[in-house]
Amino acid sequence: MRSKTRKSLILLTILATVISTGCLASEPEGDSANQDGLEEKVVVYSPHGKDILQDFEKQFENEHPNTDVEWLDIGSQEVLDRIRSEKENPQADVWWGAPSVMFEQAREEGLLEPYKPKYAEALPEDFRAEDFSWTGTSQTPEVIMYNTKEISKSEAPKDWDDLLDPKWKNEIIIRYPLASGTMRTIYSAMIYREYKDSKSPEKGYEWLKKLDANTKEYAANPEIMYSKVARGEGSLSVWNMPDTVMLKETKNYPFDFVIPESGTPVLTEGMALVKGGKHPEAAKAFYEFVNSKQAAKQLAEKYYRIPTRTDVKGLPAWIEETEIKPMDLDWKVLQEKENEWMEYWDQKIKNKAKQKEE
Repeated sequence: MRSKTRKSLILLTILATVISTGCLASEPEGDSANQDGLEEKVVVYSPHGKDILQDFEKQFENEHPNTDVEWLDIGSQEVLDRIRSEKENPQADVWWGAPSVMFEQAREEGLLEPYKPKYAEALPEDFRAEDFSWTGTSQTPEVIMYNTKEISKSEAPKDWDDLLDPKWKNEIIIRYPLASGTMRTIYSAMIYREYKDSKSPEKGYEWLKKLDANTKEYAANPEIMYSKVARGEGSLSVWNMPDTVMLKETKNYPFDFVIPESGTPVLTEGMALVKGGKHPEAAKAFYEFVNSKQAAKQLAEKYYRIPTRTDVKGLPAWIEETEIKPMDLDWKVLQEKENEWMEYWDQKIKNKAKQKEE
């Protein structure tokens, strides 16, 4: 963010102008445009974590030195709830990161501003809204994550149903699902496996009850979940593949992953402009910046994100060589049913097994 020194220089310049002219020009409403044609700041809501957000804040501000990036790092469901609550007076300009089903909910509620980016031709239709009210930035396969100091590769669960084995009781630590787009999608996908044929969520609920019985704790945020699994307070979790690889490679966490044999949800992580955002031009510039080919490649190499753009070359081997079997999901159904299913989990399933034991 801009330094106090720079802000002081701007203030001194303004004062000098006032003194030399003997008058003060009327101020425009909102933030004034700076010398590169953008507003003074852009506000970003994102669940991507401080490492990515701080990095791209710095890069964007280097390219646009008079534009200040302000970001709020919260869970994707929390972002959606916050944008909803701020509809009459939007505080964010950009929403960066969440499953596409959440962006679809926001689109239907009139919370997003359609914007066709310059790279639209390199983005398949599956990775965007029809009206470009959101676009996909990356693909995110979900995996079973485990602590390699506690569990060997041969012992690790190979599929979703293996997590229900009683031997994993109190070994599973899960990010609190209601606040997490990743976890809401995984849980909804587990219900949908049976729902697609029976049109009933009951077997899915039974599956989640068994998982709840094996779950030691629901962590309030991803960082708590990472640290607890890394310390061996629990040896297993379900999470996304990119974060698991990143933590293993960059922070030496004792993590590895299994791509479930029966298939896994592959999320499209999205991005959108918030309707009524106070800094639309800076928002568009930030949008284009973090979706450029250079940024997509950097996100793949440094932050283990799988790009949706088809024109990004020279991607890391782990992306090119990893075989992923996508689960057959009707994303429209998940969008329609997710809130109902998650509310049931929260009220009827969460921690019920522990309460019975007590």
